[in-house]
Amino acid sequence: MAKFDYLTTNVAVTEPRAREDYLQCEDYFMAVAGLSAQRSKDPSTQVGACIVNQENKIVGIGYNGMPNGCDGKLPWARVADDRLETKYPYVCHAELNAIMNKNSADVKGCTMYVALFPCNECAKLIIQAGFKEVVYLSDKYHDKPEMKASRKLLSLAGVKERQFKPRKIEIVIPLNE
Repeated sequence: MAKFDYLTTNVAVTEPRAREDYLQCEDYFMAVAGLSAQRSKDPSTQVGACIVNQENKIVGIGYNGMPNGCDGKLPWARVADDRLETKYPYVCHAELNAIMNKNSADVKGCTMYVALFPCNECAKLIIQAGFKEVVYLSDKYHDKPEMKASRKLLSLAGVKERQFKPRKIEIVIPLNE
């Protein structure tokens, strides 16, 4: 068998280089939230959430949906004469489900990546659970009283919030060979 002598040959040896177009952490975490949102059966608003610890490890994900055992038994309407015939008194938000689905003892110091800025009820959960930051994609309900209350609560509790700025506009996940 021939032995290759790196000292006497004129052949350049190149080491494989790391990819430079890999998915950055923040794009990945928001993409996981977005992918989770696709599990929602809500016909008008699909929201996903991804909880990340201080070591950049995912410790929980969730999406908006009806409580366990209630799927298919409650309305998805946004508007009805009777509020009890809408989804609002029943649906569990993505943030709640992500916290309930966590795979760690707690989420103190974690960051939540969420597709939609959290409402005041979710802000209370986020604060009580000990999150340090919320990173959101959309803020389409910015001027609603629930969102104003949410901002006030998060600010008073010292939980940072910021809008996500993607490095990649689109992430494609092929599912065929």
